[in-house]
Formats: sequence, C-alpha cells, structure tokens
Amino acid sequence: MNVHRVASHAAAWCGVVALVGCAKADNKADSAAAVSAASTPATTTTAAATMPAPIALADVAGTWKVRAVPTSGSDTAATETTLTATSTTEGWSTKFANGLVVPQKVTVAGDSIVTESAAPYKSVRRKGVTVTTRGVYRKEGDKLVGTVTAHYTVKGPDSVMVLRSEATKQP
Repeated sequence: MNVHRVASHAAAWCGVVALVGCAKADNKADSAAAVSAASTPATTTTAAATMPAPIALADVAGTWKVRAVPTSGSDTAATETTLTATSTTEGWSTKFANGLVVPQKVTVAGDSIVTESAAPYKSVRRKGVTVTTRGVYRKEGDKLVGTVTAHYTVKGPDSVMVLRSEATKQP
C-alpha cells in the first residue's frame, strides 16, 4: 500500500469514529413533542400577527412627489419625479422634470408596491443611454419609501444604480 492510500484510510476511519462517538441517541418521543409544539395554534397565530397588512392601492391613489437619491457612488444628485398612482394596477406613470412621462407596470406583493417601467426610456441621469427601472415601495405613515433599481443599457461596469426613494402625497 502506498502512503497516500494509508493516510486516506486512516482519515476516513477517524471520521467514522468521531461521528459514531458524537452521535446522540434518537429520542422519538422528544422529536414528536417538538413537532407537535411547533404546529400549535398559538405559534401560527403569533406568526400571522407579525405579518404586515397587505397594501391597498386605493390607499395610495393620487399624485406623489418623489425624491430618489443614489445609495452609493460619486453621483449623489437627487432625481425628482411625480408619480401618478391609481386605485388599480392600471394607469400608473412617472413624470420627470423635463416632461418625460414613463408608464409603469404595477403589482402588489403583500405590503409592497412594485413598479416597473413599461419599456426602456431615455435616461435623465445619463445622456444618450436608455434605462429600465424597478421600484419597490412600502407605505410608512403618510409617505411611500423604498428603492428604485435602474438598469442602464451600457457595456461594461456601472450598468446598475440603486436609489433610495421617498414620496410625499400631494394635495
């Protein structure tokens, strides 16, 4: 037998001995009690109580002034837009200061509103570049807060920008 084979056999046997020596006796009664306790109504009630209430689009319908600031990088300028929200997933749009209006696809996921630009559009932050955006918002008090991720059509690095977004409802 060569040295490598002897060493690997010795290591394997040491592992087996360690596993057998450290193994606990299986106590089926304890396991069954743990499973039963984990699925009691009190446990499921507590889990349901900590879940946030689903958001209703009717509660956010209206016009919102949005301010989005990059979370990292040297570009720290805010982008200010106006978000038009409806009580359904139809008719949402983002309007930029230059007049560009971008239709939004909207879905609701629990307490979150997810917006996606319906098609690529000319970036207001990067000249000559198209962008698609995806935002996730939650209602906190009288504000919508969340993040917007911008995906720029460029080759190489810096194709994604994440912005922290806060929106205030307009009268």
